Amino acid sequence: MKFDTSTWMMIFFIIVLVVSIWKIYAFLPNKELADDDTTEESKKDLTEIMLKAIKNSDGKLSVDELLVKFEESEEFDSQRYWRFNKNRLNQLLNAYYALHPHTQCIEDIHKNI
Repeated sequence: MKFDTSTWMMIFFIIVLVVSIWKIYAFLPNKELADDDTTEESKKDLTEIMLKAIKNSDGKLSVDELLVKFEESEEFDSQRYWRFNKNRLNQLLNAYYALHPHTQCIEDIHKNI
């Protein structure tokens, strides 16, 4: 049986395609990381910590002050949430505002708690 050039090219293309797909699949993360702060459980924990920090304050906090109180909290695990920063706190606040449309600022959250 004799193969022409185009047949050999198609065979090698398919082989290389299968190997490439396998290599991509092998490097994709298959399990949840221990320090992943984007899971639903982590978001819930961070929101609870945020609400406790707001509750224990006078309610007139800026985002920077809330961040300091947040990181000083006993429940905050700095090893697990090592990527936590002001931007992540803003995302948590915005998610809370979206779920509770009657709140517009940290002081509103404090009044509702």
